[in-house]
Amino acid sequence: MININEVSETNEMIEKENLDVRTITMGISLFDCISSDLDILNKNIYEKIYGSAKDLVQTGEDIAKEFGIPIVNKRISVTPIALIGASACKTSDDFVTIAKTLDKVAKAVGINFLGGYSALVSKGMTNADRLLIESIPRALAETDVVCSSVNVGSTKTGINMDAVRLLGDVIVDTAKATKDNDSAGCTKLVVFCNAPDDNPFMAGAFHGVTEADRIINVGVSGPGVVKTALEKVRGENFEILCETIKKTAFKVTRVGQLVAKEASERLGVPFGIVDLSLAPTPAIGDSVADILHEIGVEHAGAPGTTAALALLNDQVKKGGAMASSYVGGLSGAFIPVSEDQGMINAVNAGALTLEKLEAMTCVCSVGLDMIAIPGDTKNTTIAGIIADEMAIGMINQKTTAVRLIPVIGKKEGDTVDFGGLLGFGPVMSVNKFSCDEFVNRGGRIPAPIHSFKN
Repeated sequence: MININEVSETNEMIEKENLDVRTITMGISLFDCISSDLDILNKNIYEKIYGSAKDLVQTGEDIAKEFGIPIVNKRISVTPIALIGASACKTSDDFVTIAKTLDKVAKAVGINFLGGYSALVSKGMTNADRLLIESIPRALAETDVVCSSVNVGSTKTGINMDAVRLLGDVIVDTAKATKDNDSAGCTKLVVFCNAPDDNPFMAGAFHGVTEADRIINVGVSGPGVVKTALEKVRGENFEILCETIKKTAFKVTRVGQLVAKEASERLGVPFGIVDLSLAPTPAIGDSVADILHEIGVEHAGAPGTTAALALLNDQVKKGGAMASSYVGGLSGAFIPVSEDQGMINAVNAGALTLEKLEAMTCVCSVGLDMIAIPGDTKNTTIAGIIADEMAIGMINQKTTAVRLIPVIGKKEGDTVDFGGLLGFGPVMSVNKFSCDEFVNRGGRIPAPIHSFKN
């Protein structure tokens, strides 16, 4: 049983070390909204989400005030819309009407983001899947808080290269559709391999088909807390280093567990999972890259970085798993570029490249995240980068993702500012050599042999 005494020892973490609960995310099933009439479907979606989440924001604010724990975001995830709209949507424009309904109800209940404008196509695409994917550029350009994701691969099914190739086009089209805002539409689009059903973090959240009708998932974050703890054990051996990270992750996760249980009880919605990912922000002292520096590398990207990140990720999972019976989502260390001041500094110093980031994703949560690239990057090059990252997830039986932003009108070395938690950062260089023949082959990369474990 969690009590307030366990939280009281975290006061200094909250006040001085940027500890926060990054999000309370309510997952909502929309299967009972399905209709072949598009108007009725949109009406059902609005009413289901509003009725379920109208008290979410106030409840989050009440818990934050009562326990003194910052809760940065209140969010909603819904059943992948490609499934919900399949009967009613005959064109990509039909799907855009659903995106606008989601945006409208999200604003009505006051949340920060809504995820689930999504399709699951790791083995193949239905006509509805393709229509939704083709609608993404317009949907993200014409809404403000709707987020989109597409799962194109898994360890069990392989990689759908037709979908990967299509998404190379979609990402560029989304960038062009939002070029007046530094192509910010791409910050709301994630391409996944092995996407989890219960991820509370945007932009990749959706409410999985195996989930209950409604659920409460919480994402915690505390890079600054971990860094401060490690400052106290400088020069110590790896055993002491690992024990320190585990104990700190335990405390951080207990805070998330408390908030999740409180939100669940007050809203009358079952508790799902705590995602104990270390999610950085642009704030000074809230950086995963700074933790890697504290472990002993001069900059993220220096020799030893991948090993340090593997150590960090594993110890966070071990400590967090002892603090909650229901750890899920992504749970590990995020390494976005624009959202992490230490990562930005490493890129500017020449220590961190796109290729080194790819290597680091082999051992941490998510993947190539929030990376600005030149606006003239070829569609096929983007598809090739996606394919590489999906292969890492498929072979290593883990979630990987890509969130690239080809910033129209920007070139390598320029800076782009997305604002808020999305941060700012340099436009990174991309390998100039072609992969056109590879990504244009079509079809599916088969699942690896170790997928057959039945």
